[in-house]
Parts: sequence; structure tokens; C-alpha cells
Amino acid sequence: MPEERASSLTIQGLGRRARSAARVLATASTSLKNAALLEASDALVAHATTIQEQNSLDLAAAEAAGMEPGPLDRLRLTDARIESMAAGLRQVASLPDPIGEVLESWVRPNGLEISRTRVPLGVVAIIYENRPNVTADAAGLCLKAGNAALLRGSGSALRSNLAIAEAMRRGFAAAGLPEDCLVLVDDASHESAIGVMRLTEYVDCLIPRGGPALIKSVRENATVPVIIDGDGNCHVYVDASADAEMARSIVMNAKTQRTSVCNAAESLVIHADLAETLLPIICADLEAAGVVLVGDAASRDSVASIQPATEEDFGREFLELKMSVAVVSSLDDAIAHINRFGTGHSEAIVTTDLEAARRFAREVDAAAVLVNASTRFTDGEEFGFGAEIGISTQKLHARGPMGLRELTTYKYVVWGDGQVRT
Repeated sequence: MPEERASSLTIQGLGRRARSAARVLATASTSLKNAALLEASDALVAHATTIQEQNSLDLAAAEAAGMEPGPLDRLRLTDARIESMAAGLRQVASLPDPIGEVLESWVRPNGLEISRTRVPLGVVAIIYENRPNVTADAAGLCLKAGNAALLRGSGSALRSNLAIAEAMRRGFAAAGLPEDCLVLVDDASHESAIGVMRLTEYVDCLIPRGGPALIKSVRENATVPVIIDGDGNCHVYVDASADAEMARSIVMNAKTQRTSVCNAAESLVIHADLAETLLPIICADLEAAGVVLVGDAASRDSVASIQPATEEDFGREFLELKMSVAVVSSLDDAIAHINRFGTGHSEAIVTTDLEAARRFAREVDAAAVLVNASTRFTDGEEFGFGAEIGISTQKLHARGPMGLRELTTYKYVVWGDGQVRT
């Protein structure tokens, strides 16, 4: 049998197992789901030595293959990181259960009582790269929302992911839920990823978490419903009325607090009235922190150290100490620039002009708009969701940080007492 065909059959089997577990999870009580999460948390800690041993093998292979320090660090599991994964599961257990929540209800003139009630999606597939902590985070969130998780990580983290999944599956079983509430694809080939993207019979929703190549592949190959956890080319616009110290603080935090995440700012847009006064100060702050700046002609006229930017630079998610700079002559131009180059993730304005803030919030097309605050706050935990499975940059069915509620759908329940339609 050809290798691709064998892989397809294997993926079908994994999908079937996940669907079977999802049927059990859909009716599981909150107390049973919480018990499973706590058992899985304990199992991660109990098997920490084994998990780290397998992680060491992944690290050695990745280092030998020339993986860069940043991705290598994201791959690394320490005692503290494993404890953080376990703590994350305990936190999810403490969150309110969204399943069964009545979103709204009403009574029709004919006496029919109609309610819209939150229910699980079913099987949630997640394809992700390099970060083994996603295995625990995703499985925990999916379980609390009543979904089975079908996970396909990258080859660089395969041993780590298998060890984490095995520990969590034991925890789920110890609580009385199916081990297959978490199904991990142990084949890291390209064919296996395509197979997951096309599991229309078993997968209700696919969430890809990775770089542009993965997102491109999903857009080209997926036949299941997809929620894109996309790029974050986030902007900070410093308006003409901005408080100077506030602008300095927000730009620095948004760019440098953590550079390799999707809610870090990649682009600075500033009003022309501030180009000769505030822009040199902000640029000096950024350069002192090691940020390389590239910009348009107007920004370079004000700050000699700014390098020329290409058209591509203004639309790029750098994920490093690099930032584009653009000078605009009006709020209209700022909004136009951001809507042209932004990725629909998070956009911030610094201003003391209330009407400018309201216009920016109304007219900028993004999942999150922040007024006088850093883009780094676009995060499930910072929003009070407790945890997130990603940040959606699309508009259906979820947008922005995806917590437990975004891992659900709803059904209509109609109560009658013999009504028939005439």
C-alpha cells in the first residue's frame, strides 16, 4: 500500500476514535470534567522526569539540525514549565463550564418556548508547531468545553508531545473519561497534516497554530471548517494629541516586552506634528533596547538612523527586535495605513482626543483595538478568559482571544405542548 494511502487510513482511524470520545464528553458533567483535568495535572507532575527525558532527545535533535535559539527555547521543557502546564490545567478546572449556558430564551405568541443553549463543537483538531506546552493547553481547554482534541504537532517536538499526551490520557482515564479525549497524531509527515485538514467526517473545527507556511497550507488544503490563528502585524499609532510619556511607555512595552509573540507591535505610526519632537525620543528608546528601525522617507528625515523600509516591511510580522515606522499627516491616513498593512490582530492608538479614539476604534478593522494601552494585552488571560487556545484574526466563528466559549457552538431547544404549524 502506498505510504500516503496508509497515512490517510491511520488518520481516519484517529478521527474515528476522537469522535467516539467526543460523544461521551458531550454529556459529561462539570464535576467529571474537572476531575479529569486535575488528574491530568497530577499526571504531568508525576511523569515530569519522563517528559523531560523525551524533551532532551527532541532538543538534541533540533540543535543538531541547526534550530535557532528562539525556537529552541520554545521547544525546551523545564521543571518550571511542566509545573506551569499542570497549573494551567488546574486553572481551567476552576473556570465556569460554558456547556449548558442558556444564551437567550423567549416565548412565541403560539406558546412555543425557544432557548439558545451552548453546546460543544465536537472534535477540535489543532495543528501546531514546535511548542509542546500547546499539547497540554489545547487538550485541557477542549475537554472543559466538552470537545475531544485531535492534535498534530511538529516533528521537532514529537517525543515531548507523546510523553505529555500519554500522561494526560492516563489522567483522563483515572477520572473515568475516555483516554481518547486526547488523540495525538504520531506521524509528523506532511501527508498526516493534510489528512487532518481533510477529516470532514470526524473533525468539526480545525485551528492551525504556526507560521505563514502552515497557514498557507491550511488555506489551500483544508476541507473542514477552520479558525485561523493568524499573523500579528500589530500597529501603535501615536496621535497628534498623545501624551508623550504615555506614548514612549506603550510603544516600548508593545515592541520589547516580548518580541516573539503575535501581539507584539511590529509597526509604529506617528502623526507628522510629532515627527521632529517625539519621534526621535521614541526611536532612541527603541534603539537603546536593540530594535532595528526601518521607515518611510518622512521618518528618515527626522531620525537619521532609521533604515529604508520596503513595501513588504510595512506588512511583515518580524517577531524580532525590528520595527517599521511611518509618518502620517492625519488620523484618516493612519487608519488607511493600518487597514492596508494590518493583519486584523491588534491595533492601538495613543491619544488624549476622545473623538479620535472613538473614530479609531470604529474604523480600524481588527479583532482588538486598544486605546492608550499596549497591544500585549490582547491575550485570553489578560482579557479575563482564564486561558486561550489562540487568537483568531478572522471573523467567523470566533474573533480575537479564543477561550472556552469560543470552543462551543449552540443549539436551539424548542418546547411545545402540542403545537402544529398551519
